[in-house]
Amino acid sequence: MNGKIDFINGDTKKCLLSMTLPMIVAMFLNVAYNLVDSLWIGNLLGEQAYAALTNSTPIILILTSIGMGATNGVSILLSQAIGAKKDVKKNRVLSTSFFVSVIFSILITILLEVFLNPILTALNTPDEIFDMARSYLFMYILGYVAVYLYLYFTAVLRSFGNTMFQAVAMLVSTLLNAILDPILIRIIGFHGAAIATLTSQIICLIFMCIYISKKKLFKFTLSDFDKSEIMPLIKNSVPSIIQQSIPAISTTFLTALVSGYGISAIAGYGVTGKLETILFYPAMALNMVLTSIVGQCIGGKRIDRAKDYLKLSLKYGSITLIILSLIIIVFSKQLAGLFVASENVAVIVNQYFTIVSIGYVLYTITSCCLGTLNGLGKPTRSMILMIFYYIIIRIPLAYIFASLGSGLTGIWLSILISHIIACIASVVCGIGSMKIKES
Repeated sequence: MNGKIDFINGDTKKCLLSMTLPMIVAMFLNVAYNLVDSLWIGNLLGEQAYAALTNSTPIILILTSIGMGATNGVSILLSQAIGAKKDVKKNRVLSTSFFVSVIFSILITILLEVFLNPILTALNTPDEIFDMARSYLFMYILGYVAVYLYLYFTAVLRSFGNTMFQAVAMLVSTLLNAILDPILIRIIGFHGAAIATLTSQIICLIFMCIYISKKKLFKFTLSDFDKSEIMPLIKNSVPSIIQQSIPAISTTFLTALVSGYGISAIAGYGVTGKLETILFYPAMALNMVLTSIVGQCIGGKRIDRAKDYLKLSLKYGSITLIILSLIIIVFSKQLAGLFVASENVAVIVNQYFTIVSIGYVLYTITSCCLGTLNGLGKPTRSMILMIFYYIIIRIPLAYIFASLGSGLTGIWLSILISHIIACIASVVCGIGSMKIKES
């Protein structure tokens, strides 16, 4: 297959960089893609419209997390089959996972469209922005099948060692969104941004399907569909879905909590969420890359190679995040002004990043360890860890601090504390699992 990398026998550093750099480029293009909506909405429609977008964001994050988690589960099985050179198993996993993905994404779309109003009510969406948030989400959810299948194809390509095309596809999608956004917002209004996003996603998926078909990279056939592969897919996908969704669930809860502090607080938290993607995505890229790389190494019975990849990822990831964190913290007020021209919002954003600060480096270490656990075939352990520090630690702490009258500062502190605990727990569990596998 074009773009295939030999993780087991090739140079460790070159293999990791060849896999990771295009993935990080794709992630940063995804940042640009998401920022386009925010920048145009904030500048053309103002603070209230931006607050509506912020209230819509947790749902979008959860939907994306479901797609990333489920397809990451596919990547675990597929990578191990490729590493073990089991072609029949590989073809069965490919075809079975594809047909299951189509059905699953359609069901999710129908379910969310039906329950959209109750979901927004549960998010504590203010009355003055409820209709705007609903119109945006309604259009976005219509395109969820395209979003899901795009994530599926990138996960499959990643399993084979091909991340370059994801960057190319993301570039096309970002450019389309950047062109369509201002045009449709001016013509239609707030939900024109969602229509622009929907259109660019569908075109991006078509572009990817044409590429895969012309290159004959792989194919899906009903004859390779195997019901016996469904349960292993579920076993690996469900923990991965929960693992990916928990941060989004946490964000949803915190958004509802922050909503009690007014429109400026909602808008400010929305800006921090957009800027955080710059800090989170390199870590997320390493997580997904390590899932595929370690999976192949384990399939090829080379635990020593898996350890080398983890060490390099921790080194490069930490250095990258130290640099990015400093840039975001120092220029947080100026960056906030790009989204919303509000001094109150700028102050909130600056306070947030000043408090959380070192948490992003710790998050990168955590992500590398969790990606390794996934590649080892232990996504359930990663899921349990995520539940521990997001649900058991972060959410109760945020609620307690807010109830004690510490306001937004207390909420931000709960995030920092959860990053510290997450890093310690994931390192202990990741290293322990490696030693057990080695023995």
